Amino acid sequence: MAVKAQKQPAKATKKSKSAGKPKFSRETYIKWYTDMLLIRKFEEKAGQLYIQQKFGGFCHLYIGQEAIVAGTASACIEGDKHMTAYRSHGHPIALGTDPRRLMAELYGRKTGVSKGKGGSMHFFDKEVGFLGGHGIVGAQIPMGAGVAFAEMYKGTKNIVCVSMGDGAVRQGALHETFNMAMNWKIPVIFIIENNNYAMGTSVERTTNVTDLSKIGLSYEMPSRVVNGMSPEAVHEAIEEAADRGRRGDGPTLLDIRTYRYKGHSMSDPQKYRTKKEVADWIEQDPIEHCKSVIEENRWLTAKKIEEIGEWVKKEVAESVEFAENSPYPEAKEIYDDVYAEPDYPFIVE
Repeated sequence: MAVKAQKQPAKATKKSKSAGKPKFSRETYIKWYTDMLLIRKFEEKAGQLYIQQKFGGFCHLYIGQEAIVAGTASACIEGDKHMTAYRSHGHPIALGTDPRRLMAELYGRKTGVSKGKGGSMHFFDKEVGFLGGHGIVGAQIPMGAGVAFAEMYKGTKNIVCVSMGDGAVRQGALHETFNMAMNWKIPVIFIIENNNYAMGTSVERTTNVTDLSKIGLSYEMPSRVVNGMSPEAVHEAIEEAADRGRRGDGPTLLDIRTYRYKGHSMSDPQKYRTKKEVADWIEQDPIEHCKSVIEENRWLTAKKIEEIGEWVKKEVAESVEFAENSPYPEAKEIYDDVYAEPDYPFIVE
């Protein structure tokens, strides 16, 4: 089976005005804009609070990559599952998790999505289909395929989106998982959130195959490169891959090219890239793109757009207030949620 790969420039190109009739509805663009703005402002506030030492641990921000989760969420349906690595703040917001519970988790409070025990890298919200937030590099790849196998075994039409960084594709478990997923036609979408750098190491320094979609070649896995600064392109790619999975035709690999505007984590001095490189990518900002489409089509007045901004600002402020007023877990709770009671119908007492 031929792999559909396309070349993309190594760095951003100048953003152009949207031309012609938009491919998606007014409601979709407004939701993309609102969700991405909420993610951006939540992350900016998280960065400020981290510097103020309001919470500790590791903290990896999703600023710049918002179009991936916005387009993925809009292309999926209820019942689909999502897993990612430790840069996990944006995914649950796009899927509908209350940001108050996410901020409380950053603060290590009992009202957090992981009861204050997981922190930044281990967000989890089963209610919206978000199954982590995983701190071990690449661990989510086989686990995500396992969840997708369970959906297939149960006879659902749900698919699982498994996101990973460009550095995680160097894990050996990826190849074992790809082989199994193709052999058994597991309904999983492997998403490489390719932001060019594994911590501070560029893709070019880790491989001579810089088109990461080609990793699917030896497994005959349908693969393609996607513009990760465009929620439209992401939505279309995810929708196509999801349809394939629901039909029983197996997995898809997407090399989604994006860029993080901030460092790998809050402790990253970012000495491995230039200010011009960052500025070039910021010219493609997906939030500004959606705002431009909304303005050009006169879908919202300037006042309404401003109201969205004020709503987002209020949501973030209330999230901080909620977190700071929430209690810490009690010491005895350290033993809770370590094991779960089995719920297997074939176990006989």
